[in-house]
Amino acid sequence: MSIIDQGGSFNLGGRSVKRLGYGAMQLAGPGVFGPPRNHGAALAVLREAVESGVNHIDTSDFYGPHVTNQIIREALHPYRDDLVIVTKIGARRGTDGSWIPAFSGEELTQAVHDNLRNLGLDVLDVVNLRIMFDVHGPAEGAIEAPLTVLADLQRQGLVRHVGLSNATSRQIAEGRGITEIVCVQNQYNLAHRADDRLIDDLAREGTAYVPFFPLGGFTPLQSSTLSDVAARLDATPMQVALAWLLRRAENILLIPGTSSVGHLRENLATASLALPDDAVWELNRMADIAP
Repeated sequence: MSIIDQGGSFNLGGRSVKRLGYGAMQLAGPGVFGPPRNHGAALAVLREAVESGVNHIDTSDFYGPHVTNQIIREALHPYRDDLVIVTKIGARRGTDGSWIPAFSGEELTQAVHDNLRNLGLDVLDVVNLRIMFDVHGPAEGAIEAPLTVLADLQRQGLVRHVGLSNATSRQIAEGRGITEIVCVQNQYNLAHRADDRLIDDLAREGTAYVPFFPLGGFTPLQSSTLSDVAARLDATPMQVALAWLLRRAENILLIPGTSSVGHLRENLATASLALPDDAVWELNRMADIAP
């Protein structure tokens, strides 16, 4: 049994994936724009992840743009049979690196074909529709038109399964009226827990929840609390934050990203980190610390 097997597995689009996966966002250049500083290191991180047992990689063709998917293809193609690559569409990059909504039927269709070409695939395992009514967090707005386009591409055999990113509960319900939603990808961590109820609802339904920014937006006091717990456990703050997420709900799938093999190994070692009850109690209280 590998280390990450200790973190368990969960169903994603009808396939069992390890709950500790890898997010490829940081493989692109600064600001997720342009090429990486060290191309060889980016290849090494991906290969190390898969060799360590990771079988869930999260990416998007608007990372770079195109850069991250091309690196994944160079490093890992032809892909292992058990590897699930999840991508997302719904945005594009400006020449200045800005994030621009790309919700038209033409843009979404082009994005799917760009992902297929740059990843070297005939069909995409899972495609998340990134909802862009507010770049910084979920915001209400109808998603029927763009999701219908994605569902049509699914019926054409270009996409196996569909998920949502940056989504509200109402949008998830709307989406389920159009196609099966196999995962939801939102910001969630020790300090930012607006999705607590949503996670529990999805867990009861057997739907995967994929949190991003496990250390994002902490206040200095919250960061200090996390660091204190980590020091007592002889672990890094990131390891403790990830371990808490693994314990939080069985449907949570983690996609910590890094461009360093050393940090990748630290992240994957989280699977063997057992949090004592007193540490969990202290970590749970972080959500009540006012920003």
